[in-house]
Amino acid sequence: MAQQFEFGLDTFGDVTQGLDGHLLPHAQVIRDVIEEASIADELGIDAFGVGEHHRPDFAVSAPEVVLAAIATRTRRIRLGSAVTVLSTDDPIRVFERFSTLDAASNGRAEVTLGRGSFTESFPLFGYDLSQYEELFDEKLDLFVALLRQEEVTWHGHLRPPLTKHRVFPPLERGPLKTWIGVGGSPESVVRAVRYDLPLALAIIGGDPKRFRPYVDLYHRAYAQLGEPARAIAVHSPGHVADTDEQAREEFWPAYKGMHDRIGLERGWPPIERASFNREIEHGALYVGAPETVARRISATAKALGIVRFDLKYSAGTLAHDKLMRSIALYGSKVVPLVRDMIA
Repeated sequence: MAQQFEFGLDTFGDVTQGLDGHLLPHAQVIRDVIEEASIADELGIDAFGVGEHHRPDFAVSAPEVVLAAIATRTRRIRLGSAVTVLSTDDPIRVFERFSTLDAASNGRAEVTLGRGSFTESFPLFGYDLSQYEELFDEKLDLFVALLRQEEVTWHGHLRPPLTKHRVFPPLERGPLKTWIGVGGSPESVVRAVRYDLPLALAIIGGDPKRFRPYVDLYHRAYAQLGEPARAIAVHSPGHVADTDEQAREEFWPAYKGMHDRIGLERGWPPIERASFNREIEHGALYVGAPETVARRISATAKALGIVRFDLKYSAGTLAHDKLMRSIALYGSKVVPLVRDMIA
C-alpha cells in the first residue's frame, strides 16, 4: 500500500511584531510557537518542526526543549527539528535529548539532521569552520551508529572511540525517525542513501522542479544497492490567507525584511516586488488563498514524487495572529484540497 501523503508545519521561531508594532521578547515568541503547535495538532496536521538558530532574529536555540513543552499540549502530532545543526553538537547528547522527547511524547519524536544555512554556532561552541564538512560527516556516522546499535562501538578522528557504550534513555518503540536535510548538493543526497535515511529537501527559492535531478539521483543510488528508496519530503516557505491578494500583502513586508536583513550579511541585493511575485507564481513561495496554495503543493508533489510537504509558515516579523490564521487555513482547507488533487 502506498504511503499516505503527509503535511507538516515548520518554524524557526522568527521574532515577530506585537500589536504595537514593536518586536516581541524572545520568551513570548516561544510561548506563541507552543500555541501554534497546539492548534496544528487540533487540526490534524501530521508533523510540527522547530528549527535551531543562534542569532537575534530567531527565538529558538534549543528545539528539543520547545518540542517537549509542545508535547504536553498535544496528543497526536509528530514533533521534530527543522533542522538540528549536528556539526556543532554532540551526537550522543542529540540522541539522548530526542530519545527523551520520544518518551515524553509517547513515541512522537523525529529529527532532521543537517548543517544549517547559518554558521553562528561554529564560533559560539568553539568549532572551526575549516572543518565544516569533516565535522558533519563524522558526527552523522556516530549518530547513525547510535540509531542502530544497542551497545555502540565506534571510532573516528575528531573524538575518542566508543567501545560497547550504551546511551540512555533507550528508545521505547524502535528506531528514531531521522531525516537528512539537504539544500541542494549531490554529495548530500548520496550521503543520505549511504546511511539509508529519508531525504528532506529544503527548497527556498526557484522552481521546485529543478530538484528533480536530486530525486532521481536518490532513487538511482538506492536501485544500485537493490533496495527501495526511502521517503522524500519538501520544506518550503509560504503563507495562507483568505484571498491571494491578502496573503501577498501580509507576507510581503515581513518576507522582504527577513530577506534583505540576511542579504546584507551574504551580499544579496534587496528583493524587489516583481521577484517576490515570480517566486509565488513559479518558484518556492507557497503564498495565497487555500486553493492557490493547494494547487502549488499538489504540482510540487507530483513533479518530485514526494510523500510529505512541510510549510515553513513563519517569516520574519509576520505577526502571531496572522500565523495562527494561516495554520488554521492550511489545516482545514489546504490539506483536504491537496489530498483530493493527488488522489
